[in-house]
Amino acid sequence: MEPFQFIIPFMKESRIAKALKEKTICYESHLRMFWKSVRYDKKEKTIYSAVQKKDENGQDIDVEVKFTVADVRRILYLKDNDDDPIIIPERLSHGFWFRMGYAGHVNDEGYIKSRFCKPCKFLVHCVVHALSHREGAYDEISDYIMNIITYLVLNRPYNISHVLFTHMVDNVKGEKYIMYPR
Repeated sequence: MEPFQFIIPFMKESRIAKALKEKTICYESHLRMFWKSVRYDKKEKTIYSAVQKKDENGQDIDVEVKFTVADVRRILYLKDNDDDPIIIPERLSHGFWFRMGYAGHVNDEGYIKSRFCKPCKFLVHCVVHALSHREGAYDEISDYIMNIITYLVLNRPYNISHVLFTHMVDNVKGEKYIMYPR
């Protein structure tokens, strides 16, 4: 447990602590229903979907749900704002990964979690599972996850809500078979 003594308190006090600690249980039927009717309105920058719920008489009724960047921020308590940057200089990110002990080549297409020291690997693992929009391949780290970790550890402002919402919008346009919102 010695190598993790600094990582655990950091994660508990980070801006993404709620996303790391709380696991939301979603029924597959709810996910299918949400993604079946989902659409994105570019003008309003809002995701719309219809879900069913029971009324007072026990009848199923369709209810429209709308979802924005502000909702991501509010639900996950991300403590960011719209003015925070969403782009990170690549040189800063790569340099930071080397300082975290990354043993791979940063110019490769994919970044591999197993190439970190154990405490950093644990941090990366938790962030990938909490915030990634993928169903599998948890050993690979996406660029946007790298950026989130970089700005979290450096304690710099970063618009995590916007980045997560952008990937939700990408999911609206792509294959909709059982996506797991984290």
